[in-house]
Amino acid sequence: MIWTVKSFVLLCLWLLQEGAQACTCGAAHPQQALCHADVVIKAKVVGMMDDGDLFTPIKYNIKQTKMFKGPNKNFDVIYTPSLCGVTLSKGIDYLISGRLKSNNTLRVNLCNFLEPWDKLTAAQRSNLVHRYEMGCGCKINYCTSVPCAISSPAECLWTDYLTEGVIFGSQSRHFACIKRNDGSCAWYRGADYPKKKFMDIEEP
Repeated sequence: MIWTVKSFVLLCLWLLQEGAQACTCGAAHPQQALCHADVVIKAKVVGMMDDGDLFTPIKYNIKQTKMFKGPNKNFDVIYTPSLCGVTLSKGIDYLISGRLKSNNTLRVNLCNFLEPWDKLTAAQRSNLVHRYEMGCGCKINYCTSVPCAISSPAECLWTDYLTEGVIFGSQSRHFACIKRNDGSCAWYRGADYPKKKFMDIEEP
């Protein structure tokens, strides 16, 4: 195949366009991201391999220390795309969520929830075990402007941006949306968050 300057430029423009589209993710509450993930683990990054090829995924070697969700196996490698991939640091423990491919490899990208373990709040760590799964049947609606309201009892309003001006504020870091016995959903406040009024937040 003979490459011309024009074909090379077109390829670069296509890669940029595809990359921009693939890197676009809607805002997702951590609970939503973890509910939709195939695998959720705690692991330490111990190595990385990147050959610089845009079409070859970057490989991170990890040491898994905790399985929260996924198959009964230990993952020692995760893959992330060169475009829209995540950047992890060696020696750091992370909470990692991702997709399980047909060949049982774990893939992660910028749309998955990954966070250094020591950056998680006490509520987030507790909710991983006790609360998030109870709300996977709920819908979390991202609210950025008023008026906004739930359309069914099985929804929670996520108002961090509206009330605090940031996407990941108090609700994302200290609350879980869980389903109550009557099928409705409501925010559950973590023990590490002081009691205060918070839009539609209440304890079940």
